[in-house]
Amino acid sequence: MDRIAIRGGRPLHGEIPISGAKNACLALMPAALLSDEPLTLTNAPRLADIRTMRELLSSLGCEIAALQEGKVLAIGAADLASQRADYDIVRKMRASILVLGPLLARHGRAEVSLPGGCAIGARPVDLHLMALEKMGARLDLRDGYVHAEAPGGLTGAVVDFPLVSVGATENALMAATLAKGTTVLKNAAREPEIVDLADCLRAMGARIEGEGTSQITIEGVAALHGATHPVIADRIELGTYMLAPAIAGGEVELLGARRAQAGALWDRMEEAGLSLSETAGGIKVARPEGRVKPLHVITEPFPGFPTDLQAQLMALLTLADGESVLEERIFENRFMHAPELQRMGARIEVHGGVARIRGVPALKGAPVMATDLRASVSLVLAGLAAEGETVVGRIYHLDRGYERLEEKLSACGADIRRLRD
Repeated sequence: MDRIAIRGGRPLHGEIPISGAKNACLALMPAALLSDEPLTLTNAPRLADIRTMRELLSSLGCEIAALQEGKVLAIGAADLASQRADYDIVRKMRASILVLGPLLARHGRAEVSLPGGCAIGARPVDLHLMALEKMGARLDLRDGYVHAEAPGGLTGAVVDFPLVSVGATENALMAATLAKGTTVLKNAAREPEIVDLADCLRAMGARIEGEGTSQITIEGVAALHGATHPVIADRIELGTYMLAPAIAGGEVELLGARRAQAGALWDRMEEAGLSLSETAGGIKVARPEGRVKPLHVITEPFPGFPTDLQAQLMALLTLADGESVLEERIFENRFMHAPELQRMGARIEVHGGVARIRGVPALKGAPVMATDLRASVSLVLAGLAAEGETVVGRIYHLDRGYERLEEKLSACGADIRRLRD
């Protein structure tokens, strides 16, 4: 099993290009199931999760061509061989549930295994199912599968989500494009990935209004057609690399990024005393001399501070001058990186959904183990600043969400390499 070794203490200087958004692409790919004409996605990231979604769509009968070294995906779903998403594929990735709505909307039936993914909490699919039931689907959960039927097609409905859910919003949004009549999604997720999906569906002929707000209205159409759509830049990858020079020191320009994509992280980093500016090519981040200031941060749905950057921010705050507080309000079990950071000398106390971090002058390199995707990269970031060598194990998590991480950091002066066992 591969590991990553980092020898810390080398400030970062240079440029890092930001890849296409994993989470956006994973929602866009199943949208191809809504049409018998091809959907072409440009700026696709080359990641393990994208390969898993390709495998899943291929198992349903989609024809997929990966062009320009995988950065362009042409997906055709004219003649599907199956409406069954098998456990052996779905268990690898939670986003697999996003084929449920499109299959049901276009074909009137679907069998989708309950999904897997990172072990960061229950993250049930009940909101997905509730939305589809509101639209007239008949659902039966048995043998680990969701068996869904809508033989007469789906019908527009008012869906009021009791909790904000990005995945459930995406599934309902796709399903509603082919439903008869009008669907209104209330308390909908507002993430940029939702806006990107709506833009793509609109390019395919869907009638959608209100994306980016808490209420989305969809007028169902009889059929969607093909389109070409560029995947937006990955705001979580952007945030991760914004934090890299903040932790290691130095100055890095993040190419292809804009301040709006950085969201709440930009303000919190400035509050910590870091220097950020927009450039013609992207965003520049630098850490002035001395230690960063402590923070009190609460994870919230967009536009609040993203849970997917909590672990990376914790790595920075281990070196802050004072006590910081991180409150995790999105997922339970998302502080599993804390014990690994403690192995590197961090002072962290976790009580339920609250972590208190007392900054230390320096971290020490150590062997550590990744527990999920974002936790894995937080350990890499900590290793950039640690004295001595840090070896991060179980990095298959990392490969699910970061494209060419070692190459991007090495180009800025990091001493980082992959160890192949």
